[in-house]
Amino acid sequence: MERVLGTPALFATAYGNVGSSIYYALGLTAVYALGLTPLVFVLAGIVFAATAATYAEGTARFPEAGGSASFSRHAFDELVSFTAGWAQMLVYVVTVAVSAFFVPHYLSIFWEPLRTNPWDIIGGVIVIVVLVALNIVGVQEAAKLSISLAVVDFATQIMLVGVGFVLVLSPEILVDNVHWGVAPTWSNLAISIPVAMLAYTGVETVSNLAEEARDPVRTVPNAYKLVAGAVFAIYFTLPLVALSALPVKEIDGQLTTLLALPPEDGGYANDPILGVVKNIGLEGFPLDAAEIYVGVLAATILFIATNAGVIGASRITYSMATYRQLPEALRRLHPRFKTPWLSLVLFAGIAPILVILPGDVNFVGTLYALGATLSFTVAHGSMVRLRMLDGRGAEIPYLARPNLRLGGVAWPLFAILGGIATGASFAVLVYQNPATRWVGLGWMALGLAGYVIYRRRLHVPLRAIAKAPPAFGPALALEYRRLVVPVISGQPSNDAMDVACRLAAERGARIVALSVIEVPLDRQLGESQPELEVEANRELDEAVAIGDSYGLKVVGRLERARSAAKAIVDEAEARDAEIIVIGSPRRRLTSSQAAVFGKTVDYVLKHAPCRVLVTASGAS
Repeated sequence: MERVLGTPALFATAYGNVGSSIYYALGLTAVYALGLTPLVFVLAGIVFAATAATYAEGTARFPEAGGSASFSRHAFDELVSFTAGWAQMLVYVVTVAVSAFFVPHYLSIFWEPLRTNPWDIIGGVIVIVVLVALNIVGVQEAAKLSISLAVVDFATQIMLVGVGFVLVLSPEILVDNVHWGVAPTWSNLAISIPVAMLAYTGVETVSNLAEEARDPVRTVPNAYKLVAGAVFAIYFTLPLVALSALPVKEIDGQLTTLLALPPEDGGYANDPILGVVKNIGLEGFPLDAAEIYVGVLAATILFIATNAGVIGASRITYSMATYRQLPEALRRLHPRFKTPWLSLVLFAGIAPILVILPGDVNFVGTLYALGATLSFTVAHGSMVRLRMLDGRGAEIPYLARPNLRLGGVAWPLFAILGGIATGASFAVLVYQNPATRWVGLGWMALGLAGYVIYRRRLHVPLRAIAKAPPAFGPALALEYRRLVVPVISGQPSNDAMDVACRLAAERGARIVALSVIEVPLDRQLGESQPELEVEANRELDEAVAIGDSYGLKVVGRLERARSAAKAIVDEAEARDAEIIVIGSPRRRLTSSQAAVFGKTVDYVLKHAPCRVLVTASGAS
């Protein structure tokens, strides 16, 4: 997959997670917004665009897993980073819970009891247990299958919108659906906006995949733009079709819509897209075929989204334990399967199961929104802080827009407005929803208390960055799992890659082939340099091919930097590398190439955070 992690692959993988939220967000939002659901999703889409801009710039700056936790570490300190990371953990826990809970609802096309309690709860628990077990064993998700399903999913949603526009869309019904201040009430309307942020589910995906992207400064922002555009297009149109097919009307003495009612009351809150299909105007065989197709597709997409949440929970746990925010035990690997089994069991297994046991989907939705809005608010605040620091001379690889230059600072309007919106949404949830307030704030308080106790036991200041030592120990001194290999044109780089492959552990090793384009001071870091990029990508492809010949995973990484030497050291630090393997220069290299591996080797030997192995090529 690493060889194709450009913009299309990042977009498809991210949309596979973000796009899955339509299968439950539509119903959960309609519970509160009723006839204003289309408008609420438009407002949420605007906030999503601002959030995507923040994540695009932040991830291009710091292409590492962690999202808002990473941004806040660089902008503020480790205490703020923990707060953002622990909120993210809540988001992943609820993502696993809500995605798994809705799988049986869409499979109810084969067995009707799956729509109601307790069978939907039992089905969701089974999904979680199976996926946690598979991840502990180490069975990997098929990347090509996930990308293909994401494309099929997006095409299906577009097709559903097209059919709905032709058969049921009615502007008159949409206008009649609105009863200002009555259905919905003003308080429910206020809650509906943060609940609609369920559409954000998976926004961290691109950030977490940035470590696998070959050229994150260019591909990550482009992927976020595509994801934001696609999500906005679907959430702008599909609710119009849904509220035309399932309009607001008086049911049992109150104004509501079947889209907002639970299955026991004859509604479709738990399987809203199936509800749209059943009421879109199809009859006979086309209706039966559409129900089966959408039910199976939705269940499959939600299953994959659940797995993405499981993987995300384990990744954020490992990252937080690496920075001594969580106990060291949570990043220890299973002795046989080499996977973080304890974090998987606790945060991807037990915690999500506890969330879905009550069977209250509205509680699950608001709890997700609480964690997400807090995490996004920290991300926006971190972006504003980083821009303030930039005013003192720092360079920005990718500058998101719009901005307002004032007092020597390019103030990010998208982050300021986005932070106000997500912060206000967080305050609304805390104020208006008691169950969500006490569970969500209790989660944050419990995490912060544990963080303080753990840091004090280690005698580490709360705000200080403190990385844990490598988790693998001295027994693996000659068998490495995290290796960085700088590559340029020539035999020394090929020899270095061969040596790295022989040093790499057979199972679970990650070799990063790093090509650095040195950018002169008179040019922008993100500026395109086609000839150098083509050559760099050719060398990276060759490095990946060498890894393939050994049966090892090699990630090709292209970086733009003022100094190749510093870029190598920074990459090793970001990857928590155990060793850097670097080739020695040949005599016939040009003066420019000789400088890269001549002075570079000296700098790396002096500043590297890990072992350095310099390989000598026999060529002259």
